[in-house]
Amino acid sequence: MWYKLSGFGDEISPDFEEQLKVLKEEGIDYLELRSAFGKNVVALTEDDSKKIKEMLDRYGIKVSAIASPIGKVRAREDIDGQKEKLHNAIRLAKFFNTPYIRIFSFYPEEGMSIEELREISLERLRELVKIAENEGVILLHENEKKIYGDIPERCLDILKSINSPNLKAVFDPSNFIQCNVKPFREAYPILEDYIEYVHIKDAHFSDGVEVPAGEGDGEIKEILLSLKAKGKEYFLSLEPHLAHSGQFQGFSGPELFKKASQALKKILSEIER
Repeated sequence: MWYKLSGFGDEISPDFEEQLKVLKEEGIDYLELRSAFGKNVVALTEDDSKKIKEMLDRYGIKVSAIASPIGKVRAREDIDGQKEKLHNAIRLAKFFNTPYIRIFSFYPEEGMSIEELREISLERLRELVKIAENEGVILLHENEKKIYGDIPERCLDILKSINSPNLKAVFDPSNFIQCNVKPFREAYPILEDYIEYVHIKDAHFSDGVEVPAGEGDGEIKEILLSLKAKGKEYFLSLEPHLAHSGQFQGFSGPELFKKASQALKKILSEIER
């Protein structure tokens, strides 16, 4: 199989057990871990990790990635705080046996030029990637609106400038739509060689509202068809944001998450015919 299904459990419910129940009902064997027990993933303690692992094992679910908020701060914010969060994310990645940690490429300070943002972002990302190289984990840069790497050309700039096997792209179609970029026709050709992981999130260009996969302008089917032809395996992680979309966390609820899951499965069944 060329893909594995995952999902942001906290899109389903704040209750961790309910997250796992819905994932299991939908036949999704992986969780992208962003929060649990009311804590962001980088704030989870060793006791929290053990409790999560016990519950995951009970439901037969594994962790696909640590969905950290690292790099989702102003460019001049204390980098030591980001490094501390990365070290905790690495501890969690190793504990849950995943190589992947999601990161971002910094928001500009007030009045900061794009050239200055680029310089600072690359400097700080190099520091984070150096840690990842030493620890043997892979950082997945997510294209997020208003950070340095929000449009495909700047995502490529990051990936080529740093040029490390420990930095890859997580491709988010809806986030490109929020930047007025066509996901398949404009972003995908630029980034396809660096894509390691995909967030399944669709939206309309007209208003930016997120919708189930295939119902918006995200060109999800075209993206997945092209990835299938590459002959490698990708995580497809549901992050539908169907009820609420915020800076640090979206939400769908159990029923809308199931709707999103079934929409993705419909596209996949069409591809596999």
